[in-house]
Amino acid sequence: MNKFKSILSAIGNWFKKVGIAIGRWCKSLFVSVDGEQPKLKTLYEQERTKSILSSLISIAGGMLVGLIIMLIVGIATGNIEDLFKGFVVLIFGPFFTGSSIQLSIGFNASSIGSMLFRTTPILLTGLSVALAFKTGLFNIGAPGQFLMGTMGSLLVAHSIPTTSGGAFWVWLLALLVGIILGAIWGAIPGLFKALLNINEVIVCIMTNWIAASVVAWVFDANGHLKNVGEGKSGYILPTRVNGVSNPRLGMDVLFKGSWADGGIIIAIVIAIVVYIVLNKTVFGYELRATGSNRNAARYAGMKDKRNIVLSMAIAGGLAACGASLFYLNGNTEFYWATSTSLPSEGFNGIPVALLASNNPIGVIFSAAFMSYLVISGSNLAGVTSYNEHIASLIVAVIIYFAGFSKLIRELLNNSKVKKVTIPTIPQEETSETQPTNVAEDVNSTKEA
Repeated sequence: MNKFKSILSAIGNWFKKVGIAIGRWCKSLFVSVDGEQPKLKTLYEQERTKSILSSLISIAGGMLVGLIIMLIVGIATGNIEDLFKGFVVLIFGPFFTGSSIQLSIGFNASSIGSMLFRTTPILLTGLSVALAFKTGLFNIGAPGQFLMGTMGSLLVAHSIPTTSGGAFWVWLLALLVGIILGAIWGAIPGLFKALLNINEVIVCIMTNWIAASVVAWVFDANGHLKNVGEGKSGYILPTRVNGVSNPRLGMDVLFKGSWADGGIIIAIVIAIVVYIVLNKTVFGYELRATGSNRNAARYAGMKDKRNIVLSMAIAGGLAACGASLFYLNGNTEFYWATSTSLPSEGFNGIPVALLASNNPIGVIFSAAFMSYLVISGSNLAGVTSYNEHIASLIVAVIIYFAGFSKLIRELLNNSKVKKVTIPTIPQEETSETQPTNVAEDVNSTKEA
């Protein structure tokens, strides 16, 4: 009996210690404990916390402006009753399972799968832009690199029979060829920047349009790749006709009725690898150091020219990887007549990177959020009197606010200019110990 009581006593003491520890930790969140400032204040003062808050403020500002515009449109068209319904659809997006008559929220496998499928290309183009930003470069050439990756992967996927080497190996080779072509195309602005100090933005714009013309010319010359069925023109056959497609990795089972595949998992793994390389390796440190101050990096013994070229090449490979995974899905059809337009996925990588403050992990969430709003817009058009352009407008406003992220972080820091006062040395007013002016001091020196 005594042994049983001692066991209960020990258990009670353990719970008491745990309770005291939890209470102490909760208290330390808000007040100083053991001379340390509150944990929440310490967390708030971290730069990454300010970046996350600035992104959330940008999103909230965009949603608020979108709600105001929906209110104005509803009043102007006399459909004010759709305001609440439209806002619900906009907020819940892919999780909306209702109709124009009944609102309901749940697991919408098809919409969520479509969101993940759309996330893949802009996640990787966002990584491409973010990586270049981290190294002091502005990769506006992602659309051209995206096109080159598309061309390389589709040509390989349609040119090699799957019976000779297996569909998986053809897919892998097509993916690698697309990445290599994108990396080569990305290295061109890097070479001009490193060797001739020509602004990479100018070269990227030029390479974008060159890529558009080259891709259109190549696919126009290969008539056997065109999808001429169903009255279509200007489209390339989907890769499923050759048995080549991304590994599904169970995504087709989890998200039935959508085109979701393993591409999103591959993209997330790549984002994690990019984060580790940039922040935990010597190579990543050299890239960031070169971007921060090229001259200082060269003085420290780093190969600044090599780092600039490699940074743009890796960025190009990432954008091309997004294109390859998107068009190797097996269902997507590429519109080859792109000599007069550029793919939106390449440009969408810019706001994705801005909203994530160029953090590779943050790019995963910002890309998913952008795709979330796209699905919300498509649901909005089918359920309410509003159209999908409302979602596009909200995205534009969020991007606009994201451009002020630095200003928002400064406001969060609440930095104030402090006046610097120079301390004065007290002086005695007696003429015996201190002369009243310089002339008296000189005369006294001469008399001595």
